[in-house]
Amino acid sequence: MLEFRAATAADIPNVISLVESAYRGDASRVGWTTEADFLDGRRTGRDDIEAILARPQSTLLLAQRSGELLACAHVAVEDGAGYFGMFSVNPSLQGGGIGKAVLAEAERIAREQWHCPAMRMTVIDIRDELIAFYERRGYRRTGIKKPFPYGDARFGLPKREDLRFEVLEKNL
Repeated sequence: MLEFRAATAADIPNVISLVESAYRGDASRVGWTTEADFLDGRRTGRDDIEAILARPQSTLLLAQRSGELLACAHVAVEDGAGYFGMFSVNPSLQGGGIGKAVLAEAERIAREQWHCPAMRMTVIDIRDELIAFYERRGYRRTGIKKPFPYGDARFGLPKREDLRFEVLEKNL
């Protein structure tokens, strides 16, 4: 049984470890969410997570089983809709339904607590398998593209020149 709760400052080291393991380096290659082929460097840091925790209408959702951190996601209100980001599932547990449960809980929070009419997220647009995962859960590609922040190491060190984000959206 998954247990959900909001992160606190005490969770920051474990969240950083989880997020990094899901997206960067060889550990991330165990799962299918890895960005290791096109991004190096950090995926998140203490500063990012502290900002999430301090932000109004924002929560860092944690999914645990028997006290063990299995997944997390940032859920917030942005531009009149829910925002879903920093979604991370332990790479060795990916494909087992945890991610679907976290996404559903995030949508519930946006819909029921913040009364958001939709949920949005940005995904690197070359991530076809990841975009297909979200499409199977009711998200649609909006065609809205956002530039990748080249030169800002807080977002990683790109290994290619064609990275950009696309906004996905689902009505809640």
